[in-house]
Amino acid sequence: MIDVDFEQLPFSLLEEDHRERLKAAMEMAFFEAGQVLLEARRPADYVHVVHKGAVLELDPTLPADAGRLGVYTAGDVFGALSVLNGRSRYRFITEEETLCYLIPAALFKTLCDEQPAFADYFRQRLASKNRLLAERREGGVTMAGFMLAKVHQCMREPLVLPTGGTVQQAVAALNARQADSLLVERDGHVGVITKTDLLRGLVDEGLTPASPALSLATFRLVKVPPDEYLFAALVSMTRHEVERVVVMEGRKPVGVVELTDVLSFFSSRSYVVGLEVERADNLPALSLASARLPELVRALMAQGVKMRFAMDLLAALNGRIISKAFQFVVPEAHQEHGCLLVLGSEGRGEQILKTDQDNALILDDAADWPDRDEHMRRFTETLLTLGYPRCPGNIMVSNPEWVGSLSDWRGKVSRWAGQGDDAAMMNLAILIDAHPVAGRVELVETLRETLFQRCSADQILLSRFARPSLKFATPLNWFGALKKPDQGIDIKKGGLFPVVHGVRAMSLEQRIRDTGTLARLDRLVDAGQMDAGFAEELGEAMALFAELRLRQQLARLEGDGGEDPHLPGNQLLVDRLSALERDLLRESLQVVNEFKKRLSRRFHLEY
Repeated sequence: MIDVDFEQLPFSLLEEDHRERLKAAMEMAFFEAGQVLLEARRPADYVHVVHKGAVLELDPTLPADAGRLGVYTAGDVFGALSVLNGRSRYRFITEEETLCYLIPAALFKTLCDEQPAFADYFRQRLASKNRLLAERREGGVTMAGFMLAKVHQCMREPLVLPTGGTVQQAVAALNARQADSLLVERDGHVGVITKTDLLRGLVDEGLTPASPALSLATFRLVKVPPDEYLFAALVSMTRHEVERVVVMEGRKPVGVVELTDVLSFFSSRSYVVGLEVERADNLPALSLASARLPELVRALMAQGVKMRFAMDLLAALNGRIISKAFQFVVPEAHQEHGCLLVLGSEGRGEQILKTDQDNALILDDAADWPDRDEHMRRFTETLLTLGYPRCPGNIMVSNPEWVGSLSDWRGKVSRWAGQGDDAAMMNLAILIDAHPVAGRVELVETLRETLFQRCSADQILLSRFARPSLKFATPLNWFGALKKPDQGIDIKKGGLFPVVHGVRAMSLEQRIRDTGTLARLDRLVDAGQMDAGFAEELGEAMALFAELRLRQQLARLEGDGGEDPHLPGNQLLVDRLSALERDLLRESLQVVNEFKKRLSRRFHLEY
């Protein structure tokens, strides 16, 4: 009996009759420890599927330590590219007694010819391999239903009130359709009127049932096209603090999507977190909603959601939680005299699980707030109760150094740029990632313009600013293999940081206002500063690093005994990854190395 799961990749890519042909031809073979299964530069007679044991992938031209490229264990497939390319690039040798299923080379080639998707699996670029990896995760089979759902699958037919329609007509239309909102047009623009608007008009504004309803309409809408992803619409609702989006085809409204519709469509309690955050009207309720974010993260991972979408949603939710906490703590009279900023990974929208507090406050120059320091201390304590630990570097609004008027902040930018030392460059890097979550957004945009004017054309400053991208060594040896695969590698220093900071440096030079690394990559491509293919590779590499790191963090939260509790949070144990994950990690780190070389040439750094 063939003990291979043909429902898993890559065999799930074959049609049923091809799987039957494969089952009929596969044979099991036993190999002693130290036996060479494929020799470098020699043709391969079989593709191997490991049943039990372990097989080493070695480059025989290198010393023993440097030449160890990977380990294949139960369920892993190797030798496919050797068959397709006509010879093996590396040597494959058993590390212990091993059982393998053998697929004859001729049959494997035939299957690849007849099933292109099966062949493509073994020749995927990094981006495609990452998609395949996502589908391998538990629950990945539901990815299509979750991620590929479009707005038009969930939208309601628009309820449109004539321009001269009355309040009474609006109420009757809403009741007849059991809807919460309707649309109205004025001079070619679309507005929305909700039940709350109608109630406000009758009670607070003295309107009568015969009054025109048009005066109650809101024309600043969040709009999406019908072919937008439903998940992206949910992110927009959260980010813009609204409970509906209007679906437009050109200038014509074709539907409305309500937040309750989206949550119902996804039919999972986890997604109610967003609704709970929005409805929280006190700190205890907000704390309960905030505590459910890890549950949401696990659900997103189980669904096979791409990291970019997951980061967008979690950044929006974290932003709303922090914004609401600010509103609860800070008196309303002071809220519009400043702008609360989140910094670091929160500012870039790249933190999935809660991280240390990194925040700052910009005030307008006329602000009069004598008890400001006490309010900021209470705000920091409130975030602590919501699960956001204190920043070890004290970059928080409870530290007066990170609070000031717009003029104060302009002075700091000028001073840091003039100092040019490592600490000053770090402060500028922190500020560049600033994202507003409460208050007057124009304050941070004004400060960002000041920062660009002072720094973007200063080539000496840009060189000093970019230099930390090369600070940490990439965990690959000279020959492109992973260093010490049986030990932990620091994926943040060796993988994430060079990408994040290198892209940040290029964005400063190009005066790019986006704060997220992936959005910055898009803008760099638009500006002709990076080719689209390499930007995609960098983005996929970053997503892989973030996912591997996140899975380890989740395992720690759940008390998974498979993780070493003494291993630092950013350390990955390579030998616990699957063969596909190891392959992706190696390729991703090679992309990072190439990026560092490009940064070195661009900013005249030593590498």
